[in-house]
Amino acid sequence: MLVFHGSDHIIEQPVFHGGKRANDYGYGFYTTESLELAKEWACAKGTNGFANRYELSLEGLSVLNLNGPEYSILNWLALLAAYRSYWQSSSVAEQAKKYLQEHFFVNPEEYDVVIGYRADDSYFSFAQDFVTNGISLAKLSEAMHLGKLGEQIVLKSEKAHRAVRFLGAEKAEASIWSEQKAARDREARRAYRNTRQKADGLEDIYMLDIMREGMTHGDPRLR
Repeated sequence: MLVFHGSDHIIEQPVFHGGKRANDYGYGFYTTESLELAKEWACAKGTNGFANRYELSLEGLSVLNLNGPEYSILNWLALLAAYRSYWQSSSVAEQAKKYLQEHFFVNPEEYDVVIGYRADDSYFSFAQDFVTNGISLAKLSEAMHLGKLGEQIVLKSEKAHRAVRFLGAEKAEASIWSEQKAARDREARRAYRNTRQKADGLEDIYMLDIMREGMTHGDPRLR
C-alpha cells in the first residue's frame, strides 16, 4: 500500500521509537493513505514541510484495525485515555478514563501496525465531550466522520519499520496547507455543533450509562 508521512523534513528511513509517547497510540511512525492530509500535518506549525511517500507491505505483519467490526469507538477512546496527556479535569472524566482503560483497552504494543482514527484538535475535543458525559455514544460516532479526517496507519514494531520503502517526498507549502487544515477543523466543528443540537433518542447511551451498567468490550448494546 502507498502511505504518506507529513513532516518538516524529509525522512528516508523512519526511526523506531523516534516519535513521542503522548501520540494517539504511543510510540510509532504515523502515516496516512491521503497525500492531502500528510501535507496538512507537515504544515501544522505554520511552516513549510514535506509529504514523505512510502510503499508499505503488510505481509507477515500483525495488524490491529480499530475500525474493524470486532472493535468500537470505545476501544479507540481507551487508547487515547492511556496515551494522550491532556484531558479536561473532572471527577467524571477521571473515572471514565479509568473505566475505559480497564474494560476497553487493547494493547497496541502487541501489534506491528495499528489502524484507527486520528485525534486532531477537533476530534479530541469531541472525545472529551463524551468522556465528560456531554454527548451520547451515538453523537460521538457521528462526529468521528465529520471533517473527513480519515484513518492513520501507525508502524509500531521494528519489523513494521523494516517493511516500508521510501519513494520520495513532495513539498508542502504552509500558505496552502496550513489554511486547509484550519478550514477542515472549522468545518468539523461547525458540523459537530449541528450534531449536538439534534435531540437524543430514548435509547441513546452516555458514558455514565456505560459505567453504571457495567458494559464492557463486545456488549451488544454498544453496537
